[in-house]
Amino acid sequence: MAELKHILAATDLSAPARHAVERAALVAAGSDAALAMIHIANLAPLDQVRQLLSSEPERLEQDLVDQLRDALRTLAATIHERFGVTPALRVATGDLLPELLNHAATLPADLLVLGARGSSFLRHILLGTTAERLLSSSRFPMLVVKQPPHEPYRQLLVPVDFSASSLRALKLARRIAPHADITVLHVFEVPFEGQLRYAGVDDSKIEHYRAIAHNQAWEKLRQLRTSAELDDARVELLVRQGDVSQRILEQEQEADCDLIVIGKHGKDAIEELLLGRVTRHVLTEAQGDILVSL
Repeated sequence: MAELKHILAATDLSAPARHAVERAALVAAGSDAALAMIHIANLAPLDQVRQLLSSEPERLEQDLVDQLRDALRTLAATIHERFGVTPALRVATGDLLPELLNHAATLPADLLVLGARGSSFLRHILLGTTAERLLSSSRFPMLVVKQPPHEPYRQLLVPVDFSASSLRALKLARRIAPHADITVLHVFEVPFEGQLRYAGVDDSKIEHYRAIAHNQAWEKLRQLRTSAELDDARVELLVRQGDVSQRILEQEQEADCDLIVIGKHGKDAIEELLLGRVTRHVLTEAQGDILVSL
């Protein structure tokens, strides 16, 4: 199983976004990965100010970048004191999305960590079309941090659909949290159950189809656990029927999960569209952190 070598944590230097950096430091400390912190400044608002200045407009931009770098150094010193991790620091200017992906590719990052409640990241990452652009264009697993980190992850939820991304998600879950308990969840629906009822198929036959689907899912879960080389004692397998998003969020609450690991690719084009919808819904509605695997 490949190791985590480089983690890139993005921060807008707001107090809530600091949680992302702290979580990234916890993960780095637990995996011996190198941590880099980046702040991307949008200097477009300075254009109007430049027009009002008659002297040294370039100095204004440099002063701002220097102030941001100083703030990043202060944050890095706190991170080192708390977690024993010394982050590399990067300050960039430009559009958030392309700059972030460019720096992640240059590193190259094995994990990209973002805060969900910063002054800009919630707007840029979780809302609107940028979220879809980031998820679709990113070649890196993305950890979206929603909660203040107090300890390493202890209870993971990994929803799976038995596509190739399911195995990658399970392996990544163990890399991120080597000592956590993992619940592997598959949610199924009886194919065409509504049409079967409409056609007058009796409940006993539909229940028979449910049992078959349930048993097949259990067998696939066991095979997936074996393929991922997970310790049986630390892994719980669950099969549920119903709406995928709803069952994921219910299980998160029931098991008090602090991280959901979810893939972004389904088994085929139709399921990829569905999983995209599920992923976006879970990103928005889940209480804990979300790790979007490849």
